[in-house]
Amino acid sequence: MKGARRLGISALCGASMGLAQAPVSLPLVYVAALPVLFWLHGQAENAWSGFKIGWCAGLGYFAVVLFWIVEPFLVDIETHGWMAPIALLSMVAGLALFWGAAFALAAALRPEPMARVFVLASAWAFMEIARAHVFTGFPWGLLAYGWIGTPVAQALALVGPHGLDFLTMAGGLSLGLLRWRPSVVAIALFCGLAAFGTWRLSQPVAPRTDGFTVRVVQPNATQDIKWDPVYTQIFYERLLTLTAAVPEGGAAPDAVIWPETAVPFLLGERLDLQSEIATLAGPNTSVFLGIRRRETAPELPTGQVWFNSLAVLLSETGAAEHVYDKHHLVPFGEYIPYGNHLARWGWPWLTGLTGGGFEAGPGPQVLTPSGIPPFLPLICYEAIFTNLATRPGDRPDWFVQVTNDAWFGNISGPYQHLAQAQARAIEYGIPLARSANTGISAIIDPYGRIEVELALGTAGYADAPLAAPLPPTLYSRLGNAPILFISITVFLLTLSKVYSGLVRRRGQ
Repeated sequence: MKGARRLGISALCGASMGLAQAPVSLPLVYVAALPVLFWLHGQAENAWSGFKIGWCAGLGYFAVVLFWIVEPFLVDIETHGWMAPIALLSMVAGLALFWGAAFALAAALRPEPMARVFVLASAWAFMEIARAHVFTGFPWGLLAYGWIGTPVAQALALVGPHGLDFLTMAGGLSLGLLRWRPSVVAIALFCGLAAFGTWRLSQPVAPRTDGFTVRVVQPNATQDIKWDPVYTQIFYERLLTLTAAVPEGGAAPDAVIWPETAVPFLLGERLDLQSEIATLAGPNTSVFLGIRRRETAPELPTGQVWFNSLAVLLSETGAAEHVYDKHHLVPFGEYIPYGNHLARWGWPWLTGLTGGGFEAGPGPQVLTPSGIPPFLPLICYEAIFTNLATRPGDRPDWFVQVTNDAWFGNISGPYQHLAQAQARAIEYGIPLARSANTGISAIIDPYGRIEVELALGTAGYADAPLAAPLPPTLYSRLGNAPILFISITVFLLTLSKVYSGLVRRRGQ
């Protein structure tokens, strides 16, 4: 099979693999699509041919997984709508390059069929790690996340997302050999992962001894009207009502979590409103408030810097006891790379909604407010980066994610974002509470299971006692070091074999 037919089938395989991701959540497509990609890769005549197969597969995959990326441009369609297809095509084509590079590398080494399984899986996993870091990184939609909601996902506690990527690739590609022994090993691998996950999920979740209870609130503030002066007051009052609500037969929660940029005012500039929030929450309840703040910066053209922040308000006064500033900002969303230079060249509209975009905070932090279990805050898409959910030498009792998934539309983006938050809980054995403006808000146990949730596009609150964290997982101790070691070792061994073969042929 050659030419357009080969590339078309590659793209179709990639697209079908995208159905493993939420909300379809059909990971069995891996065992159908990966063998076909293995056969197609075996027909690659050279590295360029291999690249085209991998790039087309990535093109189909990311087109399915990331089609929600047009949603932010449709909020103000008259101004930004024209950018939607450009953003989707450039993002999909760019991310597919990583898959193309992996397939090209494996094709260039030309290993034997059995070795090609591990060479391709190793190169592919390595390039997915690169995708998570290059150009600030974007590890959205890793193959591992297709297992969320199944027992296999519990392997994240052992090997993390990139390790589960490798196992998924190696198992699926092995089926393409059409030999009974590799097929039996591959099936045993998947069954073993499922058995481990089933056993792990059978273990009880220990409650905290202090009975700490968390509430997540969701105002259902859609992005098109979120900053409308009429609706901002409605959403604010709705948040106050949800915060003050007393559940039937239950006590007030110990902490209430508001979503990202939940209020139109800035931190510290309306202490009367912060005091109102704290008063309505009650004397024994702390409020986690997603809010913007700014500082003066005379040295900058704008005279100020802005931060996307999470503040913990004192229950007595409403003053901020602890403040976390988001440090992994969204390129072209929260800041424009070299935006100030672009403004000087006559394109000031590119510099962001706040004039110069947001400023990055110092990095991951474990906050320890009085009366609250130590927690690590994650703002919006910081939760998709597994390395940001930890801080060396400082293990939190829980994660707190505030997010504005209203930007993601209502088809797939919010569900995929939630699945990746579940992955963080599994990887580290730490419960997670997330509050979103329009959904999906949830409280997640340390096995990644959703205890309570608020559906997309609804307003309300959900309470749940916070689970105790599990002991540190293997992945939290080793990180991505094992899969990096495997990938590099397989590459070096294959390269050594290829080099030896070339020397032998030249000697003859």
